[in-house]
Amino acid sequence: MDVLQDLGIWIYFIIFFGKIFEVTVATLRMVLINRGERVKGAIIAFFDILLWLIITGTVLEGFKEDPLRMVAFAAAFAVGNYLGSWLENKLAFGLASIQIIVPESPKSKLLADALRDAHFAVTVVKGTGRNGNRELLILHLKRKRTTEAIKVINTTFPGAVIAVNDAKGIRGGYLARK
Repeated sequence: MDVLQDLGIWIYFIIFFGKIFEVTVATLRMVLINRGERVKGAIIAFFDILLWLIITGTVLEGFKEDPLRMVAFAAAFAVGNYLGSWLENKLAFGLASIQIIVPESPKSKLLADALRDAHFAVTVVKGTGRNGNRELLILHLKRKRTTEAIKVINTTFPGAVIAVNDAKGIRGGYLARK
């Protein structure tokens, strides 16, 4: 680590951007493991801990003489958490479930047809709400397609009640590979 100690002002940039990268990688690792991708998560964990040891060691080695290293480290930790969650949202690993509640009408049939035309599997369940008969449309899909499904819903039936949930796993049925 002595090599990293003699870099002058550049040490702050190395700490800052190194920690951002490390925390972003750690966030992706946790998401992969939580979504059942244990092997990928374990491989990423190896590189995550190497980065952590290098960056943290650099901060700990000189923090008494140079407390600004701690500030760069802490700021990068916060930014890394933000970027990691943003990146995970963009990558959208895993599966989701969408429930749509609409009044029973010919328009609700149009919604189901529009979703099916967009290659979404839709199950329609009849129900009763406070103000009359309702239809509950249930979709299971890849999280990457959630925005696309919501766009179809809002275009076809603007007043629909929409609930989106993460799904740990789905077995059977139809799930488009798109």
